[in-house]
Amino acid sequence: MTTSRRDQALAALQSFLTGAKKPADVDAATPLFADGLGLDSLETAELSAVLEDALGEDPFSAADEMPQTVGEVLDFYGASADAGESAAAAL
Repeated sequence: MTTSRRDQALAALQSFLTGAKKPADVDAATPLFADGLGLDSLETAELSAVLEDALGEDPFSAADEMPQTVGEVLDFYGASADAGESAAAAL
């Protein structure tokens, strides 16, 4: 079975979060900044680079608006099989 780009993005995101000592147990509604994952500007740039390396593009530089949640990052790489599905359920 082929891994979807969305699943690849989730795996890259979770790997990044683990390395950054951030909680990797996230769902689509988890905010990237402030009270969510608390990413700062350097961590956001690092995540952007990780996603670019893994998937050839990233939502931080290619999207019209800066993603604010885990779901918005994953949505950049394609819709899930069920639009109501959370990132955690997609595992």
